[in-house]
Amino acid sequence: MTPTAVAVYHDPIFREHDTGRHPERPGRLEAIERAIRASPIGERLAWRSPGEPVSDKAILRCHTRGHLQAVKAIEGIHGALDPDTVFSPATSRAAFIAAGTVLRAAEAVYRGEEPAAFALVRPPGHHATPDRAMGFCFLNNVAIAARHLQSIGCGRVLIIDWDVHHGNGTQDIFIEDPEVFYYSLHLHPHYPGTGMEWETGSGAGRGKTLNRPLPHGFPREEYVELFETDLDRIHEEFHPEFVLVSSGFDSHREDPLGGLCLEDEDFGRLTRAVVSRFGRGRVASALEGGYHLEALGRSATAHVSALAL
Repeated sequence: MTPTAVAVYHDPIFREHDTGRHPERPGRLEAIERAIRASPIGERLAWRSPGEPVSDKAILRCHTRGHLQAVKAIEGIHGALDPDTVFSPATSRAAFIAAGTVLRAAEAVYRGEEPAAFALVRPPGHHATPDRAMGFCFLNNVAIAARHLQSIGCGRVLIIDWDVHHGNGTQDIFIEDPEVFYYSLHLHPHYPGTGMEWETGSGAGRGKTLNRPLPHGFPREEYVELFETDLDRIHEEFHPEFVLVSSGFDSHREDPLGGLCLEDEDFGRLTRAVVSRFGRGRVASALEGGYHLEALGRSATAHVSALAL
């Protein structure tokens, strides 16, 4: 029997979040699944589908009760919260199961049940603030997972966000938390307009946010070098017990919503840098952005393959 290298968490409900011709569409998941199943790592993957919606209690560690009720209120209807953030009758349930899936994936790795995990979910989450859905995001999946890990005994958590867009929601949720380090590399100027270098946290969380706003066309080799240098610093100064990756693949040079220059293999390089510093069995990741379907599939395959090392 071939040993499991990575657990991939998924669920059919994520494809029912129907966004029409929107760039954040169900075909993204199909492209990723098709690419990684056809790759050499494919036969060593364990496909998990827990199908459990996140609890209200877990959501309320990150979001306000008003926001929770707002996401519940869109169940069964079509509409849009803003031009970017559209929903269909299944969106609310998909959002609850997406957050529950990322939470379960992170917990499984933390408890030693899986060697590594990639949560293949949608809608994405890193723009969702404590009280607002925005930027294709309804619930902040990675933030909810981080708070859950804290609740079961995990101490310091590092969140790495290499999506081309700054994860303003994740930053806002942990801005004053000294036990969660938020690290983001992102295009600037670009949506949502946050994530400047001087945004380093506040109160007890001062110094636990590190933003790298990068100009259009920033060279890929310099990106990887900066990433590795920053990881060394974070490892030395913060010593995280667990790492969550907001894994957006829209930093790829072919992405239509991007402007950075990463290639497929660079997502493998970034992932290996994380695993080599913080240890296998201590990393889980969740899908955020990525909108060029072929590049998305190749990049996600490189990421998952590197998680297995």
